[in-house]
Amino acid sequence: QAIGGVNEKIEGFYELCAARGLDGTQGVVVPASNVGHLMLGEEVVAAVGAGRFAVHAVRHVDEALALMAGMPAGDPLRPDPATVNGRIARRLHDYAQLRQGMRRGTRRPGGTIIVRRSGDGGGG
Repeated sequence: QAIGGVNEKIEGFYELCAARGLDGTQGVVVPASNVGHLMLGEEVVAAVGAGRFAVHAVRHVDEALALMAGMPAGDPLRPDPATVNGRIARRLHDYAQLRQGMRRGTRRPGGTIIVRRSGDGGGG
């Protein structure tokens, strides 16, 4: 979905980055639907052309995710550990396992023992 004031937003962020020193790692992500409306100033266009600033147009949030994470987003329904969504799924699974272990009164990482109190199903 297109955003309003895209030129002003890009140029405003560019000015901030330029004031702090462009190093080629700064840039913006905009919806691809805004590309036809871009009318950026010559300084921004020159910086993009020189590789000192980037304007990335994306069609889907997964494209932005892959761009920012430096790895493919992947299919959230078929997690692959080499993708962002696969790593997220793995971390959520690990948290769920940890939580289940904590409910059973098992040890937490670091050796802390979880003790159930009276009335919480622990039989104490």
